[in-house]
Amino acid sequence: MPTGIKQWIQQVTDRALEILDLKSDGIPLDDLIALCHAVLSRRGEATGLALAGSVVSAWHGLKQSDHLGFFQSLIDEFGPDQTRLSQAIAHYQEALDDASAMSLHQSAESQRQELFRRMNAAPDGLETLILMREALRKLLRDHPELRPIDQDLVHLFTSWFNKGFLKLERINWQTPAAVLEKLIQYESVHEIQGWDDLRRRLAEDRLCFAYFHPVIPDEPLIFVEVALVQGMADAIGPLLDTPPAPPVSADTAVFYSINNCQPGLAGVSFGNLLIKQVVSVLQAEHPKLKSFATLSPIPGLRRWLDTEGLEFLPLFEASIHHDELKPLVAKYLMSGQGAKLKDPVARFHLGNGATLERINANADLSFRGQKESFGFMVNYLYELDDIVSNHERLMETGQIATSKEIQQLLKKNIKHKVKELSYDA
Repeated sequence: MPTGIKQWIQQVTDRALEILDLKSDGIPLDDLIALCHAVLSRRGEATGLALAGSVVSAWHGLKQSDHLGFFQSLIDEFGPDQTRLSQAIAHYQEALDDASAMSLHQSAESQRQELFRRMNAAPDGLETLILMREALRKLLRDHPELRPIDQDLVHLFTSWFNKGFLKLERINWQTPAAVLEKLIQYESVHEIQGWDDLRRRLAEDRLCFAYFHPVIPDEPLIFVEVALVQGMADAIGPLLDTPPAPPVSADTAVFYSINNCQPGLAGVSFGNLLIKQVVSVLQAEHPKLKSFATLSPIPGLRRWLDTEGLEFLPLFEASIHHDELKPLVAKYLMSGQGAKLKDPVARFHLGNGATLERINANADLSFRGQKESFGFMVNYLYELDDIVSNHERLMETGQIATSKEIQQLLKKNIKHKVKELSYDA
């Protein structure tokens, strides 16, 4: 949002707050709910904006112990208008035309959505709604009755964060320090060990790209780290530790870390757009690049072994010949029903149309890498001519795109007396 408009909205909000004599810091939960009702009942633009701003401020002052009560009130008091909905149903059953169908659709919408739209227009409203959903998601497991609120927010976020609003930016050493600090904070795949480590990841042969939204321009939504190298990388250590050098002979771009920065935007897809757009940028800037692949973790491997593959676990814990275990890793990566693959990273990349290209043993020697996947990592290859057809086959028939090397692994048997794994175990 341009600075001038943002300042004007803030000034209008502040002035209206004075007129209404509203105070929002630390107000009781009941008063916050009353403010939410007032937001929906006000017609005046300035006072409505002020009330929405007051709700935004009050949410930040709300005790965490009151979050559940707030969300329960949103369910009980801000659902669809039942009278209006009943009338719309009766009208549609009588008319059976497009106009009555649209009226029914609008009447079925919860009042929460309009509340959220008005909050979004207030200063810091969008960021607050993201934080609100982050708090909500922590409660959903024990309180599934709150799920309609989550669905409302996802519906709105999907519109507000569509591709047309997102801005791709390259992160470099000239990027504002506040954003660089957030990269260090948000990196969750391969921890950034301070400023020197970050400087290495932003060198001429290591690139970083992020999506931003114009309303919250200092908050990265998702970022990807890329290494320009010769050949497809088979271990993370060299990518992180090798001294920088001009990428004059690089023929491969390796995406080695993708991080979603906002837990409140979980389920709103950015990653598939980000990778494809970055590939387009890299092709234009580095025409010698021939291959685009990932070097990805396998975060669910140990968890799967602990729950469904216990008899294989001793093999992974004791073996120093991890290459012999690659067939099991391949079968795990392909386990699941069609597009609902068990490994979350496999589900993401294969769902984007990538090919399961290669499994690498002893690829991640970090504590986390050993704990989660016994050091295994995987390459997913993005072959631009095949992305669409790979995606369609996976969605329509459940067929996963695999390289010849993976196909050979799937035909092998582990030299151990164990039961045969099925792909949909």
